[in-house]
Amino acid sequence: MTQPSTITVEQLTPGIRKVTFANPPVNLIVGETVSRLVEVVTELSEDPQVHVAVFTSSTPGYFFNHFDLDRVADFMPSDPEATPAWIDLVVRLSTAPFISIASIRGRTRGGGDELALACDLRYASREHAVFGQPEVGGGILPGGGGAERLPRLIGRDRALEAILSSDDYDADTAERYGWVTRTLADAELDDFVNGVATRLASFDKTALAAAKAQVNRATLPPEADLRAAYTEFLSSLTWPGVQEFLPQFEKLTAETGPEELELRLGHYLGIARQQSR
Repeated sequence: MTQPSTITVEQLTPGIRKVTFANPPVNLIVGETVSRLVEVVTELSEDPQVHVAVFTSSTPGYFFNHFDLDRVADFMPSDPEATPAWIDLVVRLSTAPFISIASIRGRTRGGGDELALACDLRYASREHAVFGQPEVGGGILPGGGGAERLPRLIGRDRALEAILSSDDYDADTAERYGWVTRTLADAELDDFVNGVATRLASFDKTALAAAKAQVNRATLPPEADLRAAYTEFLSSLTWPGVQEFLPQFEKLTAETGPEELELRLGHYLGIARQQSR
């Protein structure tokens, strides 16, 4: 279903980098996505010129999507004592000495949503952005930080609703909940993000990084919690309920086609569950 993913880094100004993801047709996250992003975040963190990094997608209809579970081996750490690459990525991103901005068009689910949540600011297209944590609907657990970050942003009850329902949430609802920083008309999104990035890049980098570190002390989940959730996610992949549900979901995928299913994943998860009862 996926092609080799690509991540390009473009220098917009001396202080601003644009990181663009593409893995057509539906931007699933694979192992090479994670390893390349770790490299990119590390390189940007070590560059004293970089004040701001904007994360975006070139695949229509999708920001970063969920993990490709057909390639689940990609996400298994080779050393059980080592920090999983995904946890390394989101911790590095949250604590990086630059300001990260997610510029979101299209579907942003599972690991993709968890990457967006690890960014410092999230701006979304009002017409085209969609958010979700679909794991529980598939019989597994979120493992990339969704269960740790969402409650801190939107509160316990709304986080439970989002995670337990496994449904898709439009941009207006996400903004009202506090899931994103702000939504904008699609035609205004790029100019607004560029304006914020340019403004921040004009400020002293030391002050930006120190202010971010202050806010981080009050808001970031402990790394130990992120590691525990990732371990629980991997364990949940072996639960009997997943194996029982998988044939019904594969049948629905064959009937609808994988691209149609990804467009309305929350909707189709509900249908598959009802049919499997």
